[in-house]
Amino acid sequence: MLRKIKSSVAAALCCTVLGAGLAGCDGDAMENWDPFAPATRTADAAPISGTEKIDVAGRSVNLSCSGDPEKSRPVIILMHGGGDGLDKLAAIQKTLSKQNRVCSYDRLGAGASDQPEGPQNFSSTGEILTGVLDRVAGDRPVVLAGHSLGGLIAARYAPDHQDRVKGLVLMDATPPTMVDDFTKAIPKSATGPAAELRAQNLAIFQGNNPEKLVITDGKVRSAGNIPVEVIQHGKQYLTAVPEYGPRLEKAWSAGQRTWLALSSGSTLSTATDSGHYIYLDQPDVAVQAIERVTAQATRQAHGE
Repeated sequence: MLRKIKSSVAAALCCTVLGAGLAGCDGDAMENWDPFAPATRTADAAPISGTEKIDVAGRSVNLSCSGDPEKSRPVIILMHGGGDGLDKLAAIQKTLSKQNRVCSYDRLGAGASDQPEGPQNFSSTGEILTGVLDRVAGDRPVVLAGHSLGGLIAARYAPDHQDRVKGLVLMDATPPTMVDDFTKAIPKSATGPAAELRAQNLAIFQGNNPEKLVITDGKVRSAGNIPVEVIQHGKQYLTAVPEYGPRLEKAWSAGQRTWLALSSGSTLSTATDSGHYIYLDQPDVAVQAIERVTAQATRQAHGE
């Protein structure tokens, strides 16, 4: 039974909680990183077509871009969940690139990007994202579309970067109070498979994951009046956890509603036939949401 849980729930939960970025790394590159230095936006370099590695703060970051670089609409940035990489986003990127400029990237510790040198946090993850945006978008506005942990990172990043993030799509994003929610849903008194799942995820929260991200809870801060679409799963996969599954589902659903505080222009919908991977289970739902947000962001940029 535990194996079944780990293959279904833990895969989703760990994906949900696994993270990325490059936080308090010990390397010289991070010591020399100055987050207050003027941004060097290098999108005037030759546009990237296909997959390429770029240098961000002395680290190699693998990214992929497709679609017409001359499009006047915002650049769409797809952000994968924990334990995944940009390769999992290939199909949705291909679909979106027919009408948009779209890029995705492997966070440190994921895919073909460098491994992190030490513990990471959301701030340093944001620094890597900024470096990616500097290269692929320059001064152009962007729409961040994140799945699971990628959604959490996008939602944490947007309020501090309202000059460039003009839209958000959160696809079953990790809730902002995931650590508290999880520890309350599965108490210390739990036994058996649920107890093991609890211990496993607490370790993940503390940074025991490929990206070495230490996951912390935080309040939802406003990103202004940008368009935001929050999409939650409809198939209750978390109920696979014996005894405590309903609590986890309830907490997850509440967390999705909490993300609405990101913007006065936020909406919540449910992908009724989807588990955690909405963009794979119902790609049309994800594509249409990203297209809507991108169109709204374009109109706002033009003052319409």
